[in-house]
Amino acid sequence: MSLCPQSNVAVPDETARVARAAFPKGSRYMRMRDELGPVFADEDFADLFPRRGQPAVAPWRLALVTVMQFAENLTDRQAADAVRARLDWKYALSLDIEDSGFDFSVLSEFRGRLLGGSAEDRLLGRMLELFQGRGLLEGGGRQRTDATHVVGAVRELNRLEIVGETLHAALNVLAQVAPAWLRDHVDAGWFERYGERFSDYRLPKPYAERIELSELVGRDGMTLLDALCSPDAPDYLSVVPAVDVLRRVWVQHFYVDADRLRWREQKSFPPSALMVASPYDLDVRYSQKRGTEWKGFKVHLTETCEPNRPNLITHVATTAATDQDVTALEGIHDGLEAKGLLPSEHLADGAYLSAAELVKSRDRYGVEMVGPMRVDASWQAADPDAFEAAQFVIDWEAEQVTCPMGEESYKWSPSRGRRGKPSLHVQFPKRACGACDARPRCTRSASSPRALELHPRAEHEALGAARERQRTAEFKERYKARSGVEGTISEAAFALGARRARYRGLPKTHLQHVATAAAMNLKRVVAWLDGVPRSGTRVSHFARLAVAA
Repeated sequence: MSLCPQSNVAVPDETARVARAAFPKGSRYMRMRDELGPVFADEDFADLFPRRGQPAVAPWRLALVTVMQFAENLTDRQAADAVRARLDWKYALSLDIEDSGFDFSVLSEFRGRLLGGSAEDRLLGRMLELFQGRGLLEGGGRQRTDATHVVGAVRELNRLEIVGETLHAALNVLAQVAPAWLRDHVDAGWFERYGERFSDYRLPKPYAERIELSELVGRDGMTLLDALCSPDAPDYLSVVPAVDVLRRVWVQHFYVDADRLRWREQKSFPPSALMVASPYDLDVRYSQKRGTEWKGFKVHLTETCEPNRPNLITHVATTAATDQDVTALEGIHDGLEAKGLLPSEHLADGAYLSAAELVKSRDRYGVEMVGPMRVDASWQAADPDAFEAAQFVIDWEAEQVTCPMGEESYKWSPSRGRRGKPSLHVQFPKRACGACDARPRCTRSASSPRALELHPRAEHEALGAARERQRTAEFKERYKARSGVEGTISEAAFALGARRARYRGLPKTHLQHVATAAAMNLKRVVAWLDGVPRSGTRVSHFARLAVAA
C-alpha cells in the first residue's frame, strides 16, 4: 500500500453531534481530540510507505489506533471492532459515523512497517514532542527509572522439552523446504517421537528413563546434523535458521565422551545470557531476581516526577532478561539526550548505580544520579574495630596510601578488578604489616600484607561522596520521590498487560512496551487537563486503623 495525502482531519459534523449526544460529559478520547488534536501526522511515517500503489489507511490513524488499543489492552480484532462501533473512537479518528473501518490485519501490517523501518520509538517520540510544544514537558528537572521482568510469549520448557522441541521444530521446517530429502534420511521411529509437540506430560517420569530418552534425542539430532553436513545434502539446508538453532542447542546440552553422546550436567552449562530458552524465540532468556524466576525480557521505564506537571514516561528500554540494570543507564541517557529531555536529577535504585556511572552521568550528560550505593562489603567494614578502606589516607598526586597506623604503601600499580574494569592495586610492605600490633584489625592473612583495590580517582571520590550523602536525612527526603515509579511499573505490568510479551522477539516486545508507554502518557495528560488529582499510595483498611489510633 502507498501513502496517500493526508485528508482533512476535522471531526465530521454528524459524528461530533452523535458522539456528544452519547457522551454529554465527553470521554477520554473525545477530550484528547479536543485538547491535543490528531496527535500524529502522516508525515511522521511517510518514509515507511511507498509513494505509488493502492492507497493505505491514513498512517496517523493507525498510529493513534495502536496507542488507543494498548490503552485498553485490546487485541487487534477488538481494536478494529472499536473503530467500527464506538462513537468516541470515531470522534478521535475523524471518521464518518457510517465508516466501516478496516480489517484487523492492517494493524499487524502497520507494526511490521514500524519494525522494518526501526521506527517503533516514533509512537512515543512524536507524542513527547507534542507535549513539549504544549509546555507539559521539558528537559532538566527530576526523573526516575525502574525496571520489571517480562515473561516471553513462549511455552515454559524444561531441559528435555527444549531439546525435543528444538528437534521437532527443525524437522517441521525441513519437511517444508526439503520434504523428499528428509524422507530419505529419517528413521521410522522419528515420526512417533517428533511428530507431535514435545510435552512433559507424555515423557517418562523416572530419572533414569529421562536420561536415556535425552541421550536418544541427542543421538537423533546428531544423526540429522551429520546428514545435513553430508555432500549429498542440498547446500541451502545448512543456512536454514532452524538448523542453526539445532546446532546451538545440541552444543549447550550435550557433549561427546569416548565417542558417545552424553547429557550435560547443569554445572557445565554456558552462561544464561547464551542459553537458548526456546527454539521459537531466540531472544528469550532465563533469569531470576529476589526469588522471581522467568524466561523473557526486562523493561526499563523512565518518567518525569515534577509536582507542577503530569508524570510522563520519557524513555522505554527493553533488554534481555540477563542484562544487569546498570548496563541500561547509558542507553537511557543517550535516548533522553537525543530528545532534549535529560534530567538534572535522576533517581534510581542501587541496581543502576556504580562508581563509573556516577562519573559518566555527571561529566558526560550533566546528570546527578541519586540512589543508594552499595556499601563496602569487606569484613573490615562490617567489624567496628577493624580498619576499613575508608580509613586509609590517599595521596593521589604522590600515588601513596597511608594506613591508620601511619605506615605508607610501597606498591601502586594499575590493574583490572574482578570484573575487568580499570582499578588501582595498592600494597603495603610485608615486613611492616608482619610486625604491626594492629594486624588482626587489618587482615586475616597469616603471611600476606594488607592490599587495597581502588577505583580510579574520579570514581573513588564520587563513590565516597555518594556513600556519605546517603547517610543524611536530606538524601532520604530526596530519594522518597523514586518510589512513585513503582506505581507506573504496576500500571504497565498489570493494568495494561506489559508483564507478558504479546509477540515473539525483542524488537516486537519493545514495540509493545513503547505503545504501552505512549498509551499511559495519553491517559495521564487527559487526566491532568481534566484536573484529576494524582492517585496516592493505597493504604489497606487494616493499616488505616494504626493511623486512626
